[in-house]
Amino acid sequence: MRAITIVEDHLEVAERPVPEPAADGVVVRVHGAGLNRADLLQRAGRYPAPPGVPADIPGMEFSGVVAAIGANVAASADAPAVGDRVFGITGGGAQAEYVAVPAVHCAPVPANLDLVAMGGVPEAFLTAHDAMVTQAHVVAGEWVLVHAVGSGVGTAALQLAQALGARVVGTARTADKIERCRALGLDAGVEPPRTAGGALDVDALAWAIVEATDGGAHVTLDLVGGDYVIADVNAAAPKGRIVCIGMMAGSQATLPLSSILAKRLTLVGTVLRTRDVEEKASATDAFVRDVVPLLAEERIAPVVEATIPLAQAEEAYSLLASDTTFGKVILDCR
Repeated sequence: MRAITIVEDHLEVAERPVPEPAADGVVVRVHGAGLNRADLLQRAGRYPAPPGVPADIPGMEFSGVVAAIGANVAASADAPAVGDRVFGITGGGAQAEYVAVPAVHCAPVPANLDLVAMGGVPEAFLTAHDAMVTQAHVVAGEWVLVHAVGSGVGTAALQLAQALGARVVGTARTADKIERCRALGLDAGVEPPRTAGGALDVDALAWAIVEATDGGAHVTLDLVGGDYVIADVNAAAPKGRIVCIGMMAGSQATLPLSSILAKRLTLVGTVLRTRDVEEKASATDAFVRDVVPLLAEERIAPVVEATIPLAQAEEAYSLLASDTTFGKVILDCR
């Protein structure tokens, strides 16, 4: 099979053996594989793959058709069968023509949806749903703050929040991304203000969010990290829940503990990639329960910036790294 491989700090298309399914696993003929920031970090040698997946083949989400099943899979009535259309998350190895994954990490792709485009769904929508629903317990009418709202996870979170009856304030570094998010239902947008020296103006950002939400955000999905987390605390409503997902702006922040205590805030850190099989299966079950029906009804959909052939993976990675994308970049692995 053809696979994208990391060789030092660049990508090469290589021939690799088609993987065999584990006893409780399946092998999927990949049609679409979405790119994520973690892939850029892995290529740079700063985010190694977890045990049990190919160390040098990136890719944490996939869509495709089941090509083979393990010995224990056929005995389960709810398990995927050969020929089923599925998508899901994996610790790595998805940017290839075939990927081996646990059967419990596969979700059915509705028949009316494009299989390549669905390769940009699992990581974004699972992350957004797990953070907003499972971790933060969002309810209708609440304000949800989404940083980097024009990203793959950001556009997924925006659509899910709207479907759940919440209101969304989003931040993005360009007015164009905010305007494009308004078409997805964004209620309020903020371009993060900067100081004269170019640094994030934390106080001004927090105040802009408080004004936009008339009192503060109930739930925050922070895909950026760094000093944005300080603004999250200052802009949170009483009993607000802040879920930290990404660290594009840095891995350190000095937090105002007095505000955290006085507002009785909850701060949660989350990541999907390093969870064990059972935890990922639980997140997948919740995704099937809450998100897949919305996809089937076309009430939500992945926002796709570009679909690029597998052989042109370097071009796809460069596009993602440019920070100009709106939504997902997907590799066509057919």
